[in-house]
Amino acid sequence: MTQNSTLAVKATGVGKIFPTKAGDVTALTEVELEVGAGEFISLIGPSGCGKSTLLRLIADLDPATSGTLEIFGKPAHKARLDQDYGIAFQQAGLLPWRSVADNIALPLQLHKMAKEEREARVAELAELVGLSDFVDRFPDQLSGGMQQRVAIARALAARPKLLLMDEPFGALDEMTREYLQSELTRIAADTGAAVVFVTHSIPEAVFLSDRVVVMSPRPGRITEVIPIDLGEERDDALRESPAYFERVTAVREALHGTRVERANER
Repeated sequence: MTQNSTLAVKATGVGKIFPTKAGDVTALTEVELEVGAGEFISLIGPSGCGKSTLLRLIADLDPATSGTLEIFGKPAHKARLDQDYGIAFQQAGLLPWRSVADNIALPLQLHKMAKEEREARVAELAELVGLSDFVDRFPDQLSGGMQQRVAIARALAARPKLLLMDEPFGALDEMTREYLQSELTRIAADTGAAVVFVTHSIPEAVFLSDRVVVMSPRPGRITEVIPIDLGEERDDALRESPAYFERVTAVREALHGTRVERANER
């Protein structure tokens, strides 16, 4: 078990209920999760299981109805104010009137970082995500994969210790998606940031993660946490390895088990 002092995320008894005209909807119930500093965790489960809701609670974009959430030992709200995390969504969300450099620089400008220091940080980030030759381009001049790399660079601008990602590669073609998966593992290793990553893709979760967190259909709860143990080297050769396919099968069986269990409950 990871020591609390080094936990990037600690969720204890977390629940979320959304009031609707038809009555309350329980999205999450009794979620228990620990993410170590520098650890890569993927959340996976059927549509509507609360993966994105849990990510939003960690990010303090929505309040939990019950339980507690700590980010590096702080309440989620304090961690947001201290900007301990960066966040990237499925849509890159770039400002179309700003260049690549200016999109990356936006969080730094909001922090009133000095121009010279800001420009140096933008250059560093552009190199990190492989866009040094594109800093003067605008979003409509970039491919979808390049736009997502800008979004990742922007999320990393303030050197967060935690990166929250909600299906950032979901809208991309398979080749671009696999390329960015490899890039993300490199970036996470280079920065040392912990990552909580939401995906519907079992192969993606296995390729990226130290552990895969399997969630049940709504109301979402964590049913299994699967260690991946595939080492630090994540490359295309790994995708063809027997160990990789074994982990994919294990996650698939765990997901299937949650569906069968919920069907039997009904």
